[in-house]
Amino acid sequence: MSAAFFVFAPGFWDNEAVHIALVIGAAVAIVTGVVGVFTVMRGQSFAGEALGDIGTTGGSAAALVGAGPLAGFVAVDVLAAAAMELVGVQRVRGRDLATGVVLGAAIGLAALFLYLDTTQGADGGSTVTILFGSIFAISSATIPAVVVLAVLAVAMIVLLYRPLLLATVSPEMAAARGIPVRVVGALYLLALALATALAAITIGTILSTALLIGPAATALRLTRRPWRAMFAAAGLGLAATWIGIVLAYDSYHWPPYEHGWPVSFFVVALVFGIYLLSGALEWLRERRA
Repeated sequence: MSAAFFVFAPGFWDNEAVHIALVIGAAVAIVTGVVGVFTVMRGQSFAGEALGDIGTTGGSAAALVGAGPLAGFVAVDVLAAAAMELVGVQRVRGRDLATGVVLGAAIGLAALFLYLDTTQGADGGSTVTILFGSIFAISSATIPAVVVLAVLAVAMIVLLYRPLLLATVSPEMAAARGIPVRVVGALYLLALALATALAAITIGTILSTALLIGPAATALRLTRRPWRAMFAAAGLGLAATWIGIVLAYDSYHWPPYEHGWPVSFFVVALVFGIYLLSGALEWLRERRA
């Protein structure tokens, strides 16, 4: 009996839902890793968390009208990012204020839409899917949209890399060199909105920040070079996502219930574990120095 039998449950490689999950999981892990590095460096983890939570509004609204959640996540997160920019997120002191104002308004709408979803005949499982994700339930028709949005977000970060890096490290110096700091910040927020929307369809709106921040924060502990950190974050996120998919599939054969555990649990647990391990390695490195 091969060792693969003990790692992959029977039917894993023949399951279409698994194939879709692996492709979408890879695309999402790469984009969240790349965007997440600048999110951590710019100190905008709260903005990432807020956009993830705000996605609940879009997902619940989409469920209410019978549309796919991805469209709702993307539409509302992009609008929220624009609202944050208009309120004043480009100013360091105004970031938390702008994010909090937009988040509060969006969560109020999300509460209304979720209530309508559960009282007007919408699918009862839609709320759980929106909040915690259901990567095995995603249709293959969603793959092109996910790939296009992921490529768009990564391309924006790559094209903006130098001015975005300078604007992140020293906005004053960037402005002095003629870089349109506000425009660069707005385009970064757009990429962040797309990344959080994509993460939401993978592990849900509540947990999406784990995939956005965890691998990036870990990578920045391992290397101080942003471009290396982006590769490392994408790799760590990819590993956590794919291993999470394998474990979630295998869990359908675990006693006592044999109903399976959610992918989101395994992905978040793996991301958290990797982050703790990187902290231990960093501590050992400092002790040896």
